Amino acid sequence: MSQAKRIYASFRSIGAYVPKKILSNADLEKMVDTTDEWIVKRTGIKERHIAADDEFTSDMGVKAAQLAIDRSGVLKEEIDLILCATVTPDYFNMPSTACIISDKLDIHNVQAFDISAACSGFVYLLTIAKAFIESGMKKNVLIIGAEKFSSVVDYTDRSTCILFGDGAGAAMICATENKSEAFIDIHASADGAYADFLVTPAPGAVHPASQKVIDEGLHFVQMKGNETFKLAVKTLTKDVQEILETNHIAAKDIPHFIPHQANYRIIKAVGDALKMREDQVVLTVGKYGNTSAASIPMAINDIYEEGRLKTGDLMLLDTFGGGLTWASALLPFAGKAKD
Repeated sequence: MSQAKRIYASFRSIGAYVPKKILSNADLEKMVDTTDEWIVKRTGIKERHIAADDEFTSDMGVKAAQLAIDRSGVLKEEIDLILCATVTPDYFNMPSTACIISDKLDIHNVQAFDISAACSGFVYLLTIAKAFIESGMKKNVLIIGAEKFSSVVDYTDRSTCILFGDGAGAAMICATENKSEAFIDIHASADGAYADFLVTPAPGAVHPASQKVIDEGLHFVQMKGNETFKLAVKTLTKDVQEILETNHIAAKDIPHFIPHQANYRIIKAVGDALKMREDQVVLTVGKYGNTSAASIPMAINDIYEEGRLKTGDLMLLDTFGGGLTWASALLPFAGKAKD
């Protein structure tokens, strides 16, 4: 009696979308007390994209998702799970943005839900997709990281408004029997003891919607920048070192190190600690800013569009976000390279 073949999760395709409107550092100079030189020196960010007033998180997610679907060779009818990572959903608590996206894609009677893991959201979704596929529960999982961060940014607060942008990225994660296409490893963790480092205080059970919430700006994102920076560098470096050592892979052998695009100084500090070459490190923070859960898939899409991401190429993902949450992943690109 033959044994059933083992099923693995594979990263089949990538897609992304950025809004047309660009908010440059020169634009921000007219809005808050800052300069282009100050922003670039501290963050590496030169511009970020901002969604239109009538363009929502789900709209951006749909455009990224449709591209990922088209590139995957998977029919919409074959998708059996839709997941969305976002901290800027279309609606405060329900319905989920994943449900809105599924409807706009004309995909019905399919399980769909959101997760909230801030900037770590996309890699968290990889862990969920992997579990569903390798347990045999699902075969084709559409995952989306989408953020309209401009909807929770106070554009009078120069410490946060310079950092964030809008956008979406999506991927098809599919079942495969080919082990060479399989995810190698994923680490994901969290520590709520640092919850106040990155927080949007309202609305919620702690601060229900009220005039007081609006007057005090509690509906805007708040961040302890210096504390977050220090912990991010330490945690990201440690997490990447562990996943490489566990899987006996040398940093120098990673073609594409794709970190969360929050701050150039964080990325450089982690890359230097790992002795990564410049050509290994994917950098998009300069043109997109921090797009939270959309950051990593948008960066993957960039190297795909540039023709740098080839079939079988190993990707090392690394991220850190509000919660606090963090995650890393080692996986090959199992899709078809761009023609």
